[in-house]
Amino acid sequence: MSTSTNKRALEKEDALGDSHQATAAQTPMREDAFIQSDSEKIESIKKNVSEIMHTLGLDLTDDSLAGTPNRVAKMFVNEIFGGLNPQKKPRASTFNNPYQYGEMLVEKNITLYSTCEHHLLPIVGRAHVAYISNGSVVGLSKMNRIVDYYAKRPQVQERLTMQIVQELQHILNTDDVACVIDAKHLCVNSRGIRDIDSSTVTSEFGGKFKEEALRRDFLDYIKLDTRY
Repeated sequence: MSTSTNKRALEKEDALGDSHQATAAQTPMREDAFIQSDSEKIESIKKNVSEIMHTLGLDLTDDSLAGTPNRVAKMFVNEIFGGLNPQKKPRASTFNNPYQYGEMLVEKNITLYSTCEHHLLPIVGRAHVAYISNGSVVGLSKMNRIVDYYAKRPQVQERLTMQIVQELQHILNTDDVACVIDAKHLCVNSRGIRDIDSSTVTSEFGGKFKEEALRRDFLDYIKLDTRY
């Protein structure tokens, strides 16, 4: 690859990263993503983190740094990127709706921790989720677990919002699901423009929530004022 071609490719990568746009509704994964076991992945990541730290000039023989590669590797696989593993997907059994409750059910202020896939920096915020029962209901804690599962992977906020809605639509067998996320991106707050006050709001409205009156009711419930 020529120098000019390589430069254009890097500029394109930078532009895409700064745009915070997802390239697909599904998390891009390779077909061989799960050939390695978690322990094998941890060992491989550990070596790579050591190389990064060594390249930066850090002394890995120092007691404070010696265990960092292993800690980072375990954190990546078992914690902050644990949502990449389908075996960790929460089971979300549904139950009959004996009360015939036909209005929206809203679970708001769900704490959300994710990671920006463009810079691998934290995304921290709140998710607000609602649905209208189509004869079935899901346990309230399962809504939090679904948010947490999809958040625990390299993400863009638009995709995360869509994935939460699509998963609940599948579980509840209804299109009438909505999600709003308000979050801070440390790739904006702590680097680049370094605007510590800005946050990003995304929404996905399915079924009846596309109707303006119901959408407004939902936004009123979560006390989030949007201006068009």
